[in-house]
Amino acid sequence: MDAIATPDIAGIVADIAAEMRLSSERGQVASYIPPLAAVSPDKFGIAVILADGSAHVAGDADEAFSIQSISKVFALTLALGAVGDQLWQRVGREPSGSAFNSIVQLESEQGIPRNPFINAGAIVVCDMLLGRSAPAEAIAQMVRFVRQISSDDQASIGIDETVALAEQDTGFRNMALANYMRAFGNIRAPVERVLGVYFHFCALAMTCRELALAGRYLMNGGRVDGHSMITPSRARRINALMMSCGHYDNSGDFAFRVGLPGKSGVGGGILCVAPGVASIAVWSPGLNASGNSQLGTLALERLVQRTGWSVFEPRG
Repeated sequence: MDAIATPDIAGIVADIAAEMRLSSERGQVASYIPPLAAVSPDKFGIAVILADGSAHVAGDADEAFSIQSISKVFALTLALGAVGDQLWQRVGREPSGSAFNSIVQLESEQGIPRNPFINAGAIVVCDMLLGRSAPAEAIAQMVRFVRQISSDDQASIGIDETVALAEQDTGFRNMALANYMRAFGNIRAPVERVLGVYFHFCALAMTCRELALAGRYLMNGGRVDGHSMITPSRARRINALMMSCGHYDNSGDFAFRVGLPGKSGVGGGILCVAPGVASIAVWSPGLNASGNSQLGTLALERLVQRTGWSVFEPRG
């Protein structure tokens, strides 16, 4: 893919932010986690980091928010580094076609989650990371990794403890998922320890700019600032999973409308990757019926329409 000229990208990003400010259809914030319910639905941020390192941001791109399930991409990256392809013996690689917190398939599929981006799959990934460290160490490892890949020299990225506590107080479905998988032997550490890690991962707080910077390793075949974070083949496979599973039961529609690998979170963020071209983050707290940012999805659709960055776009 060839990126279009930087001035055009700057104008496109500014135009999209202006359009989103005027939108009256903003979705509904996640009401079941009190700190997320308190965020204004008027917020909108967008950040585009091009392969040449230039950054183009607009709106509330420098306001931190809870990235929630976007953290599952980084947790998967760490777990693959720890256990390699053994991970796929305990987590599948197929779209679920069900809600992100569904328990339905676990019974018929013997406690093996469909993919690492639904809640059940991410909980198993956390269990694998705990197999090598204590909860505090696993959480610290995640924070260090995200700071590293986003070049966060000021250590501004961290865990929002208020959100983590609220997750723990309201996470009854996740407790059910973890205990159910424990009954099948697919959770090995104590459930409360695994969920503690999972809730803290979801409570990572960062800005659109930082999130777009964090996605560069998936844009650049596993490399950040000339350093290899993961292999090119692993970056390609994570991108493939983001394309097919990154938006839960809305993943097909997102691929149809946007045509880029992406991962959403109920905090209203979406991380999107145009391989070789750009890493993109959007944030708008109002969600659609599937739990994905309504304006964020629309903004990405508009971005791709104006740049031709879809992976399905013909290349001359």
